[in-house]
Order: sequence, then C-alpha cells, then structure tokens
Amino acid sequence: MTAPLKLCLASASPRRRDLLAQICVAPDAVCPADIDENPTPGELPANHAARLAREKAEAARKTGGGEALYLAADTVVGVGRRILPKAEDEETARACLQLISGRSHRVYTGVALACGDKISERLVETRVKVRRLSADDIDAYVASGEWRGKAGGYAIQGLFARHVVSIIGSYSNVVGLPLYETANLLKGAGYTS
Repeated sequence: MTAPLKLCLASASPRRRDLLAQICVAPDAVCPADIDENPTPGELPANHAARLAREKAEAARKTGGGEALYLAADTVVGVGRRILPKAEDEETARACLQLISGRSHRVYTGVALACGDKISERLVETRVKVRRLSADDIDAYVASGEWRGKAGGYAIQGLFARHVVSIIGSYSNVVGLPLYETANLLKGAGYTS
C-alpha cells in the first residue's frame, strides 16, 4: 500500500484554507509561490486567472520537489475586458466599487494542481450583480477596511453581501476557491483527506 500524497497549498490566503476545511481538506504544508502577478499586455481576466494559477503551481512544485500535490489558485475580478486590481489602498477600493456599482461583473478563479510533471487545471466563472452604490454606501464600506487585499475591492462573505443583487455560478469561487472543481481535481489526482 502506497502512502497518501501530501498536499501543499501554494497560497498564504487564510480564506482558501478555510474554504478547503469546508470540504474536509487540510493541506500538509503551505508553500506560497512568489511570482509576478501583473497582467501581460492585452491579457483578458479569464486568461490572467488561469495563467497565474498555473504559474503558482509550477513555482511551488519547483521549490517543493518530491512526490506531493501542489494546489494553486488565483481569483480575478473582471469588468468587460478590464482586470480590477486587489485593493491595497482606499483610492483603489473606491475606484473598484464605483466601477462595479449598478452592474454585473465576472469573477474568475483559475485552479491548478501539479503532481510530478503533470498539471491539471480548471477555470471557473461566476457572474455577480451589484446594486447601485451611493456615495454613503461606498464611504461606509471603505471605512470598514474589509476590502483590503481583495480582488475587485470587496469581500462577498462579509459586509458587502448586502449590496449583491444576484450571483450566477459558484459562491465559493467569489470567496476565492471554487470548491466543487477543486474537490474533483484532488479526487482525480488520487488525493484522500
């Protein structure tokens, strides 16, 4: 009988670890991959998410080596062809919130699982519609600080939920990791929790 494969999460995101816990998956190690996350010229949001996940899985595998599974993901918020940044300051958060106010946008998460020289990938898309935000709505949300480090300047699992009119697709994808697709990738690689 062979030993079960070890799982390394190529992300330091506590949200991703919490999401994995919901499906009874506890990584054996956390090995964040340090890659350039800037979009390439003309890169579309879906392609950007998929590329970053793949590059993170490859980087983690090169660093970790050995017989293990390396799970990586990257979530990107897109409005049309435009990639919204991770909000690191109030000005960026406000710009993102103004852009998604009163309209639909898409959240893409690329998930990549590296094992040996093979990488299995999934790309998940969720459409999110946000009600029109007033200046007071934006001020209150920015004051909460919940947007820090979040793609598109918001966290759907927190205070921002009151502004979401509808979601078409995976909720966990918008939080940062599509659980159905991730569970299937792990199962297909022979991972048992």
